[in-house]
Amino acid sequence: KEKSSVVINPAAFTHYSYALRDACAALTGSGLSLIEVHISNPHSRETFRHNSVISGVATGVIAGFGIDSYLLALEQLSRR
Repeated sequence: KEKSSVVINPAAFTHYSYALRDACAALTGSGLSLIEVHISNPHSRETFRHNSVISGVATGVIAGFGIDSYLLALEQLSRR
């Protein structure tokens, strides 16, 4: 059975885009899985980057593994 999922790197929108958060919440609220991905680890960067408005509505978060972060997200979603 085919199932849709979302992998998103919200980049600079991570910290303040409540419109994007609401859209992500609508997706996860409808039963879709959504993985928030970051190439770097935001928690190892400036303090203002530590907060994500998306994480609270995401199914999961993968960060800090470079481009492999996307592969890890896809691998996890393939197991659902």
